[in-house]
Amino acid sequence: MSIEDRLGAARARAAAERKRQGLPELAEAALGVIGGSGLYEIEGLRDVVEVRPVTPYGRPSDALVVGSLGATRVAFLPRHGRGHRLTPSEVPYRANIYALRLLGVGSVVAVSACGSMREEIRPRDVVVPDQFIDRTKDRPATLYGAGVVVHVAFADPFCPVLSARLADEAERVFAASDAALAGTPAARRVHRGGTYLTMEGPQFSTRAESHLYRSWGVSVIGMTGLPEAKLAREAELCYGMLAYATDYDCWRAAEEAVTVAQVVANLGANIASAKEILRGLTATGVPARDHCGCASALAGAVQTDPSAVDWDRVRELALLLGGELPLD
Repeated sequence: MSIEDRLGAARARAAAERKRQGLPELAEAALGVIGGSGLYEIEGLRDVVEVRPVTPYGRPSDALVVGSLGATRVAFLPRHGRGHRLTPSEVPYRANIYALRLLGVGSVVAVSACGSMREEIRPRDVVVPDQFIDRTKDRPATLYGAGVVVHVAFADPFCPVLSARLADEAERVFAASDAALAGTPAARRVHRGGTYLTMEGPQFSTRAESHLYRSWGVSVIGMTGLPEAKLAREAELCYGMLAYATDYDCWRAAEEAVTVAQVVANLGANIASAKEILRGLTATGVPARDHCGCASALAGAVQTDPSAVDWDRVRELALLLGGELPLD
């Protein structure tokens, strides 16, 4: 099956499930944005609907806000729920990713607040990472199992095409907004590539942990990148991240240990720039998905012998597995 046919079949399955659930036609989206609730309060969002899709994993973090921004239908999902009521460990990552796939989303932009682990990554800089280290320990990390075993490749966890576009847009936004600060320490910078370590939380790191992670070459540390990115790959979604540094964690001797007040103080500026990056990304539409490989991640990944498959489970996950296993 060609990638065009594969993408077309996936869109058809999503449309059928939306119709079955009685979701409005305007609920369809091409781009998903996972981040703080302030992101969908973006000027110029048109034809807005709010939907609460049902998933095999329960309800997502909150209602999804879907609207047109530029040339693109965008679905916004507040990762921690409105009012920030879910800890990083409580976020229903599987329901969130399934809900985005159900709405027809093919590409996901995650916006994450992080601690910087490198001197050169200053608070309010943004990193577009290309690698992960997983230090979580209490989160379901697959959409499958329970009668269907799936192994997807995850050597390169971020979509290179989407990530490159995000970095381009971030550089454009920073160059325009920080023009008067160019060449000074106050000018924000975009860091292309880097390793994001996901810790369990909700507590911040100890100093010993922070120094250990630096010795591993970690660029930024956060609490939400995984299993989100793993699940996005299992759902054949392109996944890219804007990882905003809000502090220096607790490794830097000249800095006080990270506090919530410090993080919150930098969040406002980060949300403002994230909105402008999204505005640029959606102006001409999200990147095509025919060269990165994300959309065919499940090809050959189902390992369970057909004679041993739990077909009730397969039918429950028809939105995801319909292209890999016969449902009739």
